[in-house]
Amino acid sequence: MSDALDLPGWRHVYSGKVRDLYEPDGTHPLGDVVLVVASDRISAYDHVLTSVIPDKGVVLTQLSLWWFEQLADVVPNHVVSTDVPAAVAGRAMICRRLDMYPVECVVRGYLTGSGLAEYRASGEVTGIALPAGLVDGSRLPEPIFTPATKAEVGEHDENVPFAAVVEKLGEQAATTLRDLTLAVYARAEAVARERGIILADTKLEFGVDPATGAVVLGDEVLTPDSSRFWPADAWEPGRAQPSFDKQFVRDWLTSPASGWDRAGDQAPPALPAAVVERTRARYLEAYERLTGAPLAV
Repeated sequence: MSDALDLPGWRHVYSGKVRDLYEPDGTHPLGDVVLVVASDRISAYDHVLTSVIPDKGVVLTQLSLWWFEQLADVVPNHVVSTDVPAAVAGRAMICRRLDMYPVECVVRGYLTGSGLAEYRASGEVTGIALPAGLVDGSRLPEPIFTPATKAEVGEHDENVPFAAVVEKLGEQAATTLRDLTLAVYARAEAVARERGIILADTKLEFGVDPATGAVVLGDEVLTPDSSRFWPADAWEPGRAQPSFDKQFVRDWLTSPASGWDRAGDQAPPALPAAVVERTRARYLEAYERLTGAPLAV
């Protein structure tokens, strides 16, 4: 999984599904920081694929940086510099090291995905009762906070009720995370809507800055990897919506053409060139639609 690079002044310490983390090789002038590098790796159905999506890492990083600016008056973020080694220019950022909360802060403004599956089974999502008659793609009466536990690579995140977050973190921290998550969604949903895009749901991660005690927005934010973006002019509840993300990848993997048994033990096959290119185009389009400018790649 790792695409660890030899970066002067930094040593590789961790690789996730998409990101590689490096820490300073010695004392860093900006203090206790990490270098966060977004790769071109892509994951689907809890597998990291052998195929990569060119320029995806640049899209994730540059879109996150753009969103951090849009949200600066809502919540502080962990970015301290974009003066990164040349080998990872455009796809990396130097960030404050945080004590991360062990919770995926998910907010849903529309019903789809695992939330839809829960609703169909119980009429609720993470214990929140919803009106009868909702379908795939329905807009919810108001956005809801539906947290999840963080899973290891290859495992599923598990949706949990708010009470479970209170039990894990305490009422004050849990309430802060819920309120910040809903505030970020409110701002981002309005920004996206102005650009003809529906922000259906998103996943955020927060941590505490050990130096100040402040709750800080970390990881990436509001990218096609962590959010569902739908073109507003094509929104039609009652069916799966077209989206600015890796849907082409998911669709191909679950089609007969891939020959892959999702329920089996084998890793997914490599993606056809056409699926790679269409997915790359979707990521670039999401960046351009949201920011109003083409990505410099």
